[in-house]
Parts: sequence; C-alpha cells; structure tokens
Amino acid sequence: MKQSARQLVLSLSLMMAAAGAAAASDIPQIVKKDGRFALMVDGQPFVILGGQAQNSSNYPLALDKVFAAIKDMHANTLEIPVAWEQIEQVEGKFDFSYVDKLVAEARKNKVKLVLLWFGTWKNTGPSYAPEWVKFNNTRFPRMLDQNGKPIYCLSPHGDETLKADKKAFVALMSHIKQIDEAQRTVIMVQVENEVGTYGFSRDRSAKAEALFKAPVPKAVLDYKKSPVALAKSGSWKEVYGDYADEYFHAWAIASYIEDIAKAGRAVYNLPMYVNNSQRDSLENPVMPWKDNFASGGPTYDVIDIYRAAAPHIDFAGPDIYGPDWKKFNASLNHFQRPDNPLMVPEMSNAALYVRYTYLVLGKGAIGFSPFGIDYADYSNFPLGHKAIDKTMVEPFGKIYAAFRPMERQWAKWAFEGRTYGVAEGDDRQPQTIDMKGWKATISFREWQFGEKEYFKDIKDIPAGTEIPNGGVAIAQTGEREFIIIGQRARVKIDSADGKTTLWGRVEEGHYDASGKWIMERNWNGDQTDYGLNLTGNPVVLKVTVGTY
Repeated sequence: MKQSARQLVLSLSLMMAAAGAAAASDIPQIVKKDGRFALMVDGQPFVILGGQAQNSSNYPLALDKVFAAIKDMHANTLEIPVAWEQIEQVEGKFDFSYVDKLVAEARKNKVKLVLLWFGTWKNTGPSYAPEWVKFNNTRFPRMLDQNGKPIYCLSPHGDETLKADKKAFVALMSHIKQIDEAQRTVIMVQVENEVGTYGFSRDRSAKAEALFKAPVPKAVLDYKKSPVALAKSGSWKEVYGDYADEYFHAWAIASYIEDIAKAGRAVYNLPMYVNNSQRDSLENPVMPWKDNFASGGPTYDVIDIYRAAAPHIDFAGPDIYGPDWKKFNASLNHFQRPDNPLMVPEMSNAALYVRYTYLVLGKGAIGFSPFGIDYADYSNFPLGHKAIDKTMVEPFGKIYAAFRPMERQWAKWAFEGRTYGVAEGDDRQPQTIDMKGWKATISFREWQFGEKEYFKDIKDIPAGTEIPNGGVAIAQTGEREFIIIGQRARVKIDSADGKTTLWGRVEEGHYDASGKWIMERNWNGDQTDYGLNLTGNPVVLKVTVGTY
C-alpha cells in the first residue's frame, strides 16, 4: 500500500508538472524557424489584424468608442496604451482598475490585446510619466544639451528614473499575470513608445560623457560594424566616427529598455517589442544623424545595437506615416530580417494606406495595425483620415473581414514561407510575384472584361481607382494551388518555365470555424478569360492552375 501510495503521488506530481509545462508553452511567444517568425497564441500561429486606439482613449469611460470602431473594423486585436501616470499617480500606490476594465471588455468583444507601455518615453517625451517624475529634475534628470542645459527628454542615464519605471512596469506585468494568465487576452507588450530625441543627438551629462569616452561594449562591437573603416575597438568616437553620437544614444536607450523588459518578463514572459518613428528608408548610403530623425530610436540602421543591448526585446517595428510606395516597401525590407520579425505596429489610417494591408500580410508579417481606430472626437489629419466615423475603418474592415475566417491558416502559411503580397504602386504599373514554379502578374485599373488593347478609345477608369488602393495577397498552399485575396486588381498566374498555363478551378468561398473550405461558386468563362478581376469588395479565391 505504501508503495502504491508513493506511485500515485509520483504520478499525480508528473501529471501536474506536465499540465504546468503545457500551460507555460501556451503563453504567447514568438518562435523562429528557417529565418521566419510566428507569433504563437494558444499554441498556434496567430496574425494580428489590429487597430491601435488613439493616445488618450486609455480610460474606462472611453472604451465604448474604442471597441465600437474595432468591431466595425473586424479586427482581432486592439493595441492600446497603459500609461505610467494612470496606474501610479501617487508614488507606490498602484491602480489597475483601467487594466481590469480593458481586459474584461476585450474578452466580452472577443478581441486580443497588445498593451503599449507609455512610461519614461512617449514619442521621445515624458508626457505620460507621473507628475512626481516629470517635474522633479533632481531625482529624475533630463538630458543635457551641449551647453549643459536640460532639454525636454528624460535621460536614459537616470538611475532613479529607471528604477521607478521598472517598478511600475513589473507591477503591471504582475497584475496582468494575475488576471490573465489562464485566458491569455493580452498577447504582447510594447515597451515605451517611439524613443529617441528630436533635435539632440545624445545626452551630454557628466555620466553620459564618461560612458561615451569609455570603450564600446564588446556585445555592441560583435553586432554592429562601423560604416567607415576606423578602430576595431576603443571609444564610441574612435570606433564609429561621425555615427558615434547616434549609436551611443541607441545603446543607452536600448540598455534602459532592456532592464525594464527583462524585469517584466521575469514576472510574466510575454513577447515584447519596441516601435520607432522612422528615418528616410531610401537613404543610400545611410548617413550620420543630422537632426533629421529621432536619434537613438530603433531605426533600421541601429537594429543591431538594439539586438546587442536588449535581448529581451523580440523585435523593432516601423511606424509608417509616409504613403510613398517605394519608401513603404523599403521600410518593410529594412525591418524584415533573419533576426527581426516583421510587424507594422502603427500606421496611418488614411485611404492611401489601405492597399498596404495586402503587402504587409503577404510578406508574412506577424501583425499589422493602423492607428487612430476609435470614435473619439479627434482626427490626426493630414497624417490620418479626416473623418471620425465608419468611413475611416470600413476600407480596412472589408479586408479584415475576408481574412478573419482564415486568420489561423494564413498565419501558418506565412510561417511556412508560403505567402506573398503587393500593393498598387504610385506609378499604377503592373507588378510580378515569383512563387515556387509560378509567376503571378498583378495589374491595376483594369475593367473586368477584356484587355486594355481592345478598348483603346475608352477613357473611363473603374470606379474607386482614383487613388492607388489596389492590392493582392497570395498563399501558395500546394504545388499548383493558391489562395488569392485582393481588391481592385487583375491577377494572372503563369508557369515559371514558360509553359502555356490554364486555370484549373477558381472557387470563391471561405473557411469555416474548423478550417474547412466552403465553396460558394466556381468562376469560369467571362470571370476567368482575362485573368481574375478583383473589385473593391475583397473576396477569397481558392485556385488551381496547370499547364498543357
């Protein structure tokens, strides 16, 4: 009996340990395979079809206007701030009533959450720090300029600032674990917001100057090579020359963020990332900082330094507020790296940006989130949409509605490297996609019937194509099978080896909740003779092609 009892206890212990391990494995995490990444939620790849609320919509009574817009957008995830000033208005006294309400409302609306920690920095400034922090320059020092005068930005070399921010962040992560570990509504956290400094290359305080003149840390040297041939080791100036100020500032801020992220993840190990206000994505060669972007932020040229200094940060993501097609593509290419998952955590919600949904998701991003998605009485036009109503969210909502039934499949295909995407260029010209054994040609401003050469006297253009807003995303799900989704575009697929190609079958339909394909109708005849012509109403097509 004693032996049996011991065996029973051992068996129960092993079962409990296994259950605990299974639960731990289901905590959201970012995984990597063959240079690609997936955001795992509830143990499966997940793609964020998100919307980010406006900065001041992070209060309980404002949430109705947030979730109404998120619902109209058909988003599966809400990105929303949690401000240091609101959870610790009085030092040492924490109030998480907003967080509790937010999580409860997200569950009610069946939406996941990405929390944006507005702590020491928000858009480089301290506006979301508590008053007891931002008005006490002695305890919480600001950066100093070249004349020794304090500037607007809190210093990344302030020990007390870091200690206080970290304490608040750890308290937040502890509370999230307490209320959400079982249900996992919160799937990721952004640490700080658009860090760096405008108009100032770095801190000139005595502590900062001493570190600037000290040897560059080996971890940084291992990750970041100098753009110019200088000393292989030594001070920041000796190693990096004219790039030294920006690189040093990036290391200082990244190190600060690392301390916060590491402490938070020790409590509750959710994925964490940083976002950034970008520098010119087409600059070639990349030049030293000249007061032309936020120095020290995680711009694409210093991702290596952030990797070295902040290993507990999973990735850096670009905030994109320039509609230029070439620059948008370049930004994605800069940030999609073998060591950096692609996610666009913040983007304009203006009409010119709708097309980029297909490009970003087609490139295998783990997430995509236009900014300003709520119905509060505020518009950030001209950076965003003018109106504060459904016309703001509906263009994105149509696309999300088509993706949502297959969001898990799409995330899986992206992780496997099977997805591709294009956005209509500002030049309105056709684009090609090279796939495994096949080539897709995407053209724009086409009528559904016939070829342009047949109707050269027709001067009209299809409705809704006054601005570039076409786009297509394709998943190659088999050797000759594809899922195609898009709008205001014509799609043709040809064999890569030049053989004559014919549509096998073109089914319009959707996936059900179990992942089963449901056909609604089969396209043929006029609907396929001139390619697959996608209108302003996104549809999902399951396509097979063959050669003869």
